Amino acid sequence: MSELTTFIYGILIFLVFAPFLQWWVKRARLVQIIDKIPGPKAYPFIGTTYTFFGKKHYELFYIIDERTRRYPDIHRVWTGMRPEIRISKPEYVETIIGASKHMEKSHGYDFLMEWLGEGLLTSKGERWFQHRKLITPTFHFNILDGFCDVFAEQGAVLVQRLEPFADTGKPVDVFPFITKAALDIICETAMGVKVNAQTVGENEYVNAIYAVSQIFVDRSIRPWLHPEFIFKRTEYGRQHKKALGIIHGYTKKVIRDRKEALQKSGTQGAAVDAAAGEDLYFGTKKRLAFLDLLLQGNEKHRQLTDDDVREEVDTFMFEGHDTTTAGMSWALFLLGLHPDVQDRVHQEIDSIFAGSDRPATMKDLGEMKLLERCLKETLRLYPSVSFFGRKLSEDVTLGQYFIPAGTLMGIHAYHVHRDERFYPDPEKFDPDRFLPENTEHRHPFAYIPFSAGPRNCIGQKFAILEEKSIVSSILRKFRVRSANTRDEQKICQELITRPNKGIRLYLERRG
Repeated sequence: MSELTTFIYGILIFLVFAPFLQWWVKRARLVQIIDKIPGPKAYPFIGTTYTFFGKKHYELFYIIDERTRRYPDIHRVWTGMRPEIRISKPEYVETIIGASKHMEKSHGYDFLMEWLGEGLLTSKGERWFQHRKLITPTFHFNILDGFCDVFAEQGAVLVQRLEPFADTGKPVDVFPFITKAALDIICETAMGVKVNAQTVGENEYVNAIYAVSQIFVDRSIRPWLHPEFIFKRTEYGRQHKKALGIIHGYTKKVIRDRKEALQKSGTQGAAVDAAAGEDLYFGTKKRLAFLDLLLQGNEKHRQLTDDDVREEVDTFMFEGHDTTTAGMSWALFLLGLHPDVQDRVHQEIDSIFAGSDRPATMKDLGEMKLLERCLKETLRLYPSVSFFGRKLSEDVTLGQYFIPAGTLMGIHAYHVHRDERFYPDPEKFDPDRFLPENTEHRHPFAYIPFSAGPRNCIGQKFAILEEKSIVSSILRKFRVRSANTRDEQKICQELITRPNKGIRLYLERRG
């Protein structure tokens, strides 16, 4: 072989392997940087996900909990070959979510894109900013005031459904009952439709939402299902496609029907005075759904396509039922373990309603100061979303650790809420932690059940009002006692902090 031929072969080999060599060098540098941060042992290709292999669903939460306690403040994991940094120190959390820098959600949210598209939860950049600006008025105080009627109506139905289980001496799992009440509320407030989940039973749309949520969790912990090409060719992928067809078909039909109704009324161009809550379409004061407000607001700004509207409605449906279900269920569980606190809540409720069966108004809910503190303390101990993620837009340094731009950051709200500097005896249920004098000097990022910073939850006032209304509806009629202790009541790590095997309560009618 001539020297020229050898040279040419050498060049060809270099051209073939140069990109791989460049990737390998870059990869080695990244690994060196990331592995300076403490964390469990990682293996090629599977990273640290081996800790989940063969575990039962509810065990996943406790694996994550044990790991986070073993590496407090900050640690690293490898999801397959992708590094993630997990943080649970308020000061670190503030650096990541406290400003308008790291606004992009982490890789895991990509699994929701087919369902939610680029709604508020998953969108980024200018699109997120414009949609947030357009949607914010739909959560105006007077709009939420109108929703209080829905909360009260569905709360009354829930109490009727629970009535047969009172004074039986046997516990009842209240979680599925509260789930259906929350679904009825969110369908009516988000889309203006009644699905009657509490009274009719099985609903194809509701079941599809459950299916997609479960598949999201199952996929997240299986790195081999992360690539779309593989996922779509599995049984998970086929079930996902079928469920999404049902969800999107239903939402699109509702949007189409609402638009047609508005057009037929000859008021498509009419406006809504959100501050007054006046519906000028029909000339009367009526209950406005999130979808109505979105369609009407879009008539003025012309910023959203039908698909944009569908994505925002789907996002509101996704974020607005499981989260409140969890918050209400855990609150009843904790009150059922603390009869002294429950007695004080009963006294507060009785002082407001004086034995009347009238529905709770916005004013009534505003007077439930102790119940609100109980709900806040519940969300401290059991944040409905215990974990959320971001992607770094630029390099950051947290403590002694340098983290390069593009790294995925995971924020453990569950553990942020257990920082003993801000919450002495952190496992104790103490609603008085949220008295004004006790919150005044607390770190602003030591309590993040609704996230924080620019991308905080737009629906947090809605959630607290709903939870106050439903929990007070139950406590007006019943005294509750928990069948399980906190040690016995396991947590299931899903999209929300779901109670494993539900919340079992003894119900006793109040005299």
